[in-house]
Amino acid sequence: MSPIEGDLRNLGFEVVTAEDAASLATYLQAVPAAERVAVVDPRLVGHVHALRLGLTDPRFDASALPGAVSVRPTARAALVRAVAETGEEGEGETLADRLAGRMEKDGVPVHRPELGVLVATVPADATGRAGAAAAVAAVDDEAVRLRSAVKSRDGFFTTFFISPYSRYIARWCARRGLTPNQVTTASLLVAVIAAGCAATGTRPGFVAAGALLLASFVLDCTDGQLARYSLQYSTLGAWLDATFDRAKEYAYYAGLALGAARGGDDVWALALGAMVLQTCRHVVDFAFAETDQDARAGAAVLSRTLDRVGWTVWLRRMIVLPIGERWALIAVLTAVTTPRITLTVLIVASGLAACYTTVGRVLRSVRRRTPSGDAAARALADLADSGPLAEGLTRLFRGRGVPAAALLGAAVMIATSLLAPAGSPWPVAAACCYAVTSALAVSGPLKGALDWIVPPVFRAAEYTTILVLAAVSDVNGALPAAFGLVAAVAYHHYDTVYRIRGGTGAPPRRLVRATGGHEGRALLVTAAAAALAHNTGFTVALTVLAVALAVVVLTESIGFWVSSQAPAVHDETGGPA
Repeated sequence: MSPIEGDLRNLGFEVVTAEDAASLATYLQAVPAAERVAVVDPRLVGHVHALRLGLTDPRFDASALPGAVSVRPTARAALVRAVAETGEEGEGETLADRLAGRMEKDGVPVHRPELGVLVATVPADATGRAGAAAAVAAVDDEAVRLRSAVKSRDGFFTTFFISPYSRYIARWCARRGLTPNQVTTASLLVAVIAAGCAATGTRPGFVAAGALLLASFVLDCTDGQLARYSLQYSTLGAWLDATFDRAKEYAYYAGLALGAARGGDDVWALALGAMVLQTCRHVVDFAFAETDQDARAGAAVLSRTLDRVGWTVWLRRMIVLPIGERWALIAVLTAVTTPRITLTVLIVASGLAACYTTVGRVLRSVRRRTPSGDAAARALADLADSGPLAEGLTRLFRGRGVPAAALLGAAVMIATSLLAPAGSPWPVAAACCYAVTSALAVSGPLKGALDWIVPPVFRAAEYTTILVLAAVSDVNGALPAAFGLVAAVAYHHYDTVYRIRGGTGAPPRRLVRATGGHEGRALLVTAAAAALAHNTGFTVALTVLAVALAVVVLTESIGFWVSSQAPAVHDETGGPA
């Protein structure tokens, strides 16, 4: 038995030996269609984790190492064709290498993982085999696997205060058969308990809430590290991880508001303001990332220049207030101050971070020479979330789009809602104006250097208008109801982002039309504020709208992700979250 056979069996493969390409083709036909298959040269010498990376990663339909190639069921046909077309001999190459090359020539992407210090090679003779074995023995396979479980780029707090021990928790979970989805769910439950502790409004409750929020973040890091450690990537897992992060944070804001209310302080406007600001920051991140490669290339050049000055690396990662720094700030302030101070400091810090990142992106964008591509324009149009009202109005402008109109319409609607007295019809008129300017903004393809700003402007306009109308109404329960409404709408917008990032495209247009689009919802809320001012009917209207949207959006979204065949997309960038 070849020494590599035991390693392959430990990775879950059933090993059979093929004498030639003809017998290999026969064995491939006998393997059940739903199973992954690998062709491995019996002379291969390497680390087990190198084999794991090259042969078992579920994110890639086909992957290869020197002397080995592996395919998922979706690429099985390509491997079978390669076997039929590939000869027995090839100078300096193994059969597996020739199969991988043949598949690539046929247009099948073959992933080749970065092995770093890990070894995977097919020695030509006994001397080479001895050298390869010595190289394998010189490197601690498990230590490399543990280090690689941590993102290569992450925030300062996560890197120095969480990852040094969370990776060991991830390994502990892997050895006990726990899955990343189970750890993700545990993180959500801990965060919900933290929100409940904050809602008690007592000092012990606030201290416990801060500690539990940090514990939730440790588990939040652990789930991703467990996925990387054991290569347990999945479409559902990626969606749960991203969605639960938002749910945990915003539930905690609500817990702080409930706790403050028990002490006689109403901070629902601050809680909703923090959620609006954070969601808009994320939309800025996503929309800018969808612009063409020129902007990203310019940003990369600037980043590499600054990276030469070591201390700027961590300063820049901290100043954008990523999730680790943000949650640490919230946890500490919750434990030692009040909900009002916590939310106020969070809004100020997040606002400064938003200014820093947005100004930098605007400056980079204006230097861009070429327009965005069609794919980026489609993504921005999907992120805009334009409903049937805007769709109908765009026909009037016949493709002559003016993206800057989005800023004008948003400013008019927000300012009117803020300055008009409760019950005034002027916000309704402003919302009608907003619908027209929104349609004008997206009438043409969003390919301009700064057109990525349009979706964040729409988010800010809709969310802020809901916040302002609920605040000026002075109706009991209006702000908590508005919090629920914005949370439901924000989920829809995050879901759109995650689908685009996963390569499956935006939610179906029927869903967008059913939810009214951003301009339709803005008009509906302003009409409710005008008609139901000074009584609890406005609170009821916001609550009904929030529940209706949540049911429609969640039903379609959960059904999509549970049954989706989209590729698993996990955040490996360490960018702000």
